[in-house]
Amino acid sequence: MINTILRQWLEVLRQVGPLEIIDVAIVAVVLYQLLRLVRGTQAVQLVVGLVVLALVGVVASQLNLLLLSWLFRNAAPFIVFAIIVAFQPELRRALDQVGRVGHLGRPLAGFNPQLFSRAVSEAIRASERLSARRTGAIIAFEREVGLEDYAATGVRINGEVSAEFVQAIFFPNSPLHDGAVIIRGDQILAAGCLLPLPEEGTVRERLGTRHRAAIGLSLASDALVVVVSEETGVKACAGGWWAGPRRRGPG
Repeated sequence: MINTILRQWLEVLRQVGPLEIIDVAIVAVVLYQLLRLVRGTQAVQLVVGLVVLALVGVVASQLNLLLLSWLFRNAAPFIVFAIIVAFQPELRRALDQVGRVGHLGRPLAGFNPQLFSRAVSEAIRASERLSARRTGAIIAFEREVGLEDYAATGVRINGEVSAEFVQAIFFPNSPLHDGAVIIRGDQILAAGCLLPLPEEGTVRERLGTRHRAAIGLSLASDALVVVVSEETGVKACAGGWWAGPRRRGPG
């Protein structure tokens, strides 16, 4: 038995060439990136469940368990569909990262660094004044990944960015002060927008809704997000991942 297995392995190794090595390396990189995507999320338990199901299927096939083998063969299409549904957030994130490789989406994004810098400068001026008054705010700057879906949840503005305009939007008790402002280029695209929150377990710090929304959007896109705490006046920034100072309480 052991000799037969060794002979089979030696036969396989003799047929290994440069193309096979490249093939294995590519598959290893893809699997590694997939594991990185699901690490720290609820998808880890789903992966473990799928591995268990695969092992049960292999054992059923090897032991000639006809009924169990038949069940796995006929359930395969439904399992594939269930995997797509269960891993929808991870698949979307993976495709989003593939689209960012080498800035492939830049020709379609219409991202202008000069307009972006000008808008950031105006937003910083506004955030300084809002921070001094401890007025809460969350401002998202669109870069290469479009934020149109989130802009659709708010009120369309399409107005030129200015520190005074941003301050007016976040003035306490104004109709739009609770949502996020989304900026594209040097234009305020929309205000009062709802942003995605990160999955449970992703953020271990005790953060308020605005800060969690900033992290959620930075995970879902390449947007730069500026947050001003309503309780402490602390300013924070998220872009690609949380990059701001620690807060000193909920807010």
